[in-house]
Amino acid sequence: MNQVIEDIKALFFQCTNIALSHIEKIPQSGSDRMYFRLYDSDQKSYIATYSLNIKENKTFLYFTKLFQSISSPVPEIYAVNEEYTIYLQEDFGDNSLLFELEKNGQTELTFEFFKKSVKALANLQINADKKIDYSQCITSREFGQQAIISDLLYFKYYFLDTLKIPYDKEALLNDFEAIGNYLSHVDHKHFMFRDFQSRNIIIKNGDVHFIDYQGGMKGALQYDVASLLWQAKANLSEDWKNKLLDYYMDCVDELLGKEINRDLFINQYNGYVLIRLLQVLGAYGFRGLFERKAHFLSSIPLALKNLKWFLSNKKIGISFPVFEKLLNQVTADETIRQFEITKATSETPLTVRINSFSYLKNGYPKDETSNGGGYVFDCRGILNPGRIEEYKKQTGQDKPVKDYLEQQTNMPAFLNSIYDIVDISVENYINRRFEHLDINFGCTGGQHRSVYAAEALNRYLKNKFGVKTILQHLNKNNWAL
Repeated sequence: MNQVIEDIKALFFQCTNIALSHIEKIPQSGSDRMYFRLYDSDQKSYIATYSLNIKENKTFLYFTKLFQSISSPVPEIYAVNEEYTIYLQEDFGDNSLLFELEKNGQTELTFEFFKKSVKALANLQINADKKIDYSQCITSREFGQQAIISDLLYFKYYFLDTLKIPYDKEALLNDFEAIGNYLSHVDHKHFMFRDFQSRNIIIKNGDVHFIDYQGGMKGALQYDVASLLWQAKANLSEDWKNKLLDYYMDCVDELLGKEINRDLFINQYNGYVLIRLLQVLGAYGFRGLFERKAHFLSSIPLALKNLKWFLSNKKIGISFPVFEKLLNQVTADETIRQFEITKATSETPLTVRINSFSYLKNGYPKDETSNGGGYVFDCRGILNPGRIEEYKKQTGQDKPVKDYLEQQTNMPAFLNSIYDIVDISVENYINRRFEHLDINFGCTGGQHRSVYAAEALNRYLKNKFGVKTILQHLNKNNWAL
């Protein structure tokens, strides 16, 4: 990590001839790419990206240059190192369209941002297609039948199969092939962004800007607009979805210089909505049910309700009887209830007290409540950052230590196992209206591993259950700072 930061500093100085004021690591999302926000002495900010996936980096850089040539709202690239592992780009900030929607709701201003987004999307899709070399794509050149079936299988393996609903596998695969064949034969194939969601649209100075498009390829126009308008977390109203789709088709008509067949376009659009809804559920299943990430687990009920409404109100122009029957079972009320999490309310009496402590200096924390019991987890099986000189005077609250624990130790797997155990007690205690639960994390010095784990569990419980917590670091007065 230190060498990466030094290489970023050197590339920045080589590009600007000025030194950096400071660097902040941006939390990673679903990929292995690392992002850093850089500040110069005037506090102007830049973004540095580090990734060992050279092919992906080169694809992003190629797409960016191409999109700039057609006036698409993408970041400027300032510098790239010789190895193509680091590049510096324009910083649009953190104010995504999703954040704008969550902050202000479905207002007139937010609607205008969505209109700007779909107009810029249509321009990018159609005009980039005239100039692009699809051999530059990371994997497939085109989102065709096999790619569609792959998304359906992703849903099958990571979500459908976890429900243990019996079905005829051969008949299901036949339905998958029929859907893939139908949707791969569309009238309008151009550039496909592939992950066109409101979190990848940044608002700055009243304009929209696009990021995270390196996974693009040739594909149906309908896929990207379906991804945006049916994003589960955005939860757009049906009125907004219809108006924005109409406006998008108007933009496409203008760019193509002719009117598209709207009835056919909408039927195929509905098919891609279904594909996208299922692909998202597959991702939620993988991140939530397999990796035990609270955010994705809590998103499953909303995604299922979204799918349930779609199945009852939309048609895609093709029959898929076996799969349709399964989807109706997946979206049944009793299935959705399996994923609905018991949330604490203002009336819930439970308070979870989370402690970090030192085995050597404090010993086991005593439960002062009348409840007794609780959990004690020993973090000493995780590599100790305190043995590394640069981390000795830091704690589990500091970013370098957190990065080390997340990226170079088994701490994520350790915590996921703890989440599974603690979930059972917290949900049960909320339902039974218990008042107290103690959860303790110990390590040698009570400064690094136990502190990080206690902080992580505190965030997890608040995000998943909304439960009241008390977080205490019992060895804080003895930290070697």
